[in-house]
Amino acid sequence: MAITLTPIITIVFLILVPLLLEFCQADEEFIFRGFKDAESKLSLNGAAQIQKNGLLKLTNDTPRLLGHAFYQTPINFKAASFSFSTAFAFSIVPEYEKLGGHGFAFTIAKSKQLNGALPVQYLGLMNATDVGNFSNHVFAVEFDTVQDFELRDINDNHIGIDINSLVSNVSVNASCFVQGRKEQLNLRSGKKIQVWIDYDSTKKELYVTLSLSSSKPTSSIISFPVDLSPILLDYMYVGFSASTGSLASSHYISGWSFTTKGQAQSLDLSSLPSIPGPKKKSNLLLILGTSFSAAICLVLAIGILLYVAKKLKNRDVIESWELDIGPHRFSYNELKKATRGFRDEELLGFGGFGRVYKGRLPNSNTQVAVKRISHESKQGLREFVSEIASIGRLRHRNLVLLQGWCRRRGDLLLVYDYMPNGSLDKYIFDEPKITLTWEQRFKIIKGVAFGLVYLHEEWEQTVIHRDIKAGNVLLDSEMNGRLGDFGLAKLYEHDSNPSTTKVVGTLGYLAPELTKTGKPTTSSDVFAFGALLLEVVCGRRPVEAKAMPEELVLVDWVWDKWKEGCIVEVVDPRLQGEYDEVEVVVVIKLGLMCSYSAPRKRPSMRQVVRYLEGEVPLPEVLEVPNECDGVKVDKGGGIGPGFEDFVHSYPPSSYYEKVSMWSSGYDGEGDDDLEAASGSSLSTGGEC
Repeated sequence: MAITLTPIITIVFLILVPLLLEFCQADEEFIFRGFKDAESKLSLNGAAQIQKNGLLKLTNDTPRLLGHAFYQTPINFKAASFSFSTAFAFSIVPEYEKLGGHGFAFTIAKSKQLNGALPVQYLGLMNATDVGNFSNHVFAVEFDTVQDFELRDINDNHIGIDINSLVSNVSVNASCFVQGRKEQLNLRSGKKIQVWIDYDSTKKELYVTLSLSSSKPTSSIISFPVDLSPILLDYMYVGFSASTGSLASSHYISGWSFTTKGQAQSLDLSSLPSIPGPKKKSNLLLILGTSFSAAICLVLAIGILLYVAKKLKNRDVIESWELDIGPHRFSYNELKKATRGFRDEELLGFGGFGRVYKGRLPNSNTQVAVKRISHESKQGLREFVSEIASIGRLRHRNLVLLQGWCRRRGDLLLVYDYMPNGSLDKYIFDEPKITLTWEQRFKIIKGVAFGLVYLHEEWEQTVIHRDIKAGNVLLDSEMNGRLGDFGLAKLYEHDSNPSTTKVVGTLGYLAPELTKTGKPTTSSDVFAFGALLLEVVCGRRPVEAKAMPEELVLVDWVWDKWKEGCIVEVVDPRLQGEYDEVEVVVVIKLGLMCSYSAPRKRPSMRQVVRYLEGEVPLPEVLEVPNECDGVKVDKGGGIGPGFEDFVHSYPPSSYYEKVSMWSSGYDGEGDDDLEAASGSSLSTGGEC
């Protein structure tokens, strides 16, 4: 006899559906008073782990690390009309007492893996390309202990609301209310801090409240009107994400409650697992010494004294001025190990400012470039400090970022992001192994222009680079142009006049007015950028010692071709005619405009970017300079009027020797190097 299955299926369905609904609803409310038995309920990755005492530890004291901890089951936000409430207790214990190692965030995301996320300023949530994408569907409340200017952080002790981005929608100083009075709160104090985050979808209001006690204050530090329904999907994961940078902090969660049905339960801080303090090194030698006889103790004491004396002799001496410098200070031994003892096999390049080595940091396995200032270099401590103080706080995708530094007696070292494709000059001069396409060259030009706009206008101070040239433009793995080497950089406040200084830089990139006024300006940077533009288009140096006399100075040769109507003849023949002629003409025109002798005639870098982006058209007619403007060489090979703005007079053989040295990318050796070449009186005459 046939059996009808439909009634049976219906009965099973009616029994299972309520059970499934009950199971799903149970996941919308939970509480952990410590995480000792919670491993099966949490999804951990990265450095996150549960300690023996029940603490959830997101990161440790390893640099450039990330850690994620999410509730294993997704939350049904749609069933709660997207309202939620959570409370948790956290502690941040930094590696160094007063220096935070980035921070952590309470996070609601569509994935518990957060694939592609990066540490450091990205807090393990996103990467540089994800920031600002609406498709992220990420909501976070960040507790950040490092100020990142690129992400517009207000300070190094703040709380922010992040929606699909790490540029916070609202950000406040870390604080709490005690008996109705607002008090500052140090996030990296190592104390247990309880946080309540409540979102009311009816009022469309988000509240963030902090306290050092178990009781929730009546006033919140953030009350932010926002509609999260476009951000929150029907089912999403809740949890925490943390990261470390050049400096590290241990981020702990000691308890956590969450609900979509009203107010989350507050946590009794005294019943939660205790937080470990900073690590303290035990004196093993002292412990062993007390277990031996008096004679052995005496021997050990002598040995210890000798050992300490040796350590004191070789230790890294930190002077008071070094404490005010921004980025991470590496130990000398750490950099020595990273570069395998500064072996010649790791050498990337060298010049007047010292040698640059490829290295790999032992803790994070990150590739870096270590610039070691030689003992003989005349750049000295002042320029070294200038580079640290300026680039150490700059953050832009088209600048080579300074990761940290080190000083050990006479050794001065800077640690940069590693640029795998080296410097631009290797691809456009002489006989390069790889010829850059026009698309790559144009992309590099625009990248450097964006970087200079940031230096001149967008940072907190005006930064004049003073040494823009192809050798200081480095290429990352995607062939993006990044401006580096800030050893000669000059900083001053916006809308103020820079002070007179010594003339420094590289021949062919120096604006004529520098030798007369000695005042570097943004316009003198523009002049050097103009020389760079012509270099990239023509594949030639600004001053080419091996060229014919009429082609010795690049800008004059280009002007001649411009006046003859044969401007495309200056384009690098290695391109074999494969280029966008409109873009090429734009770059040549800009190169000539930036190379005007009179500073007032040159465009600003902001105008240059607008021209390159096609936002405004270039002038149809360029004002052609006269014979006395800038550098000019007569048909007989002599130096014409105006060249005194750059070099002292030399006999012909020594002159070309100097030009050859400088035009090969040699940096010089600080202030004295160019003065020796240019002279103090800067007059022409003699055999030239």
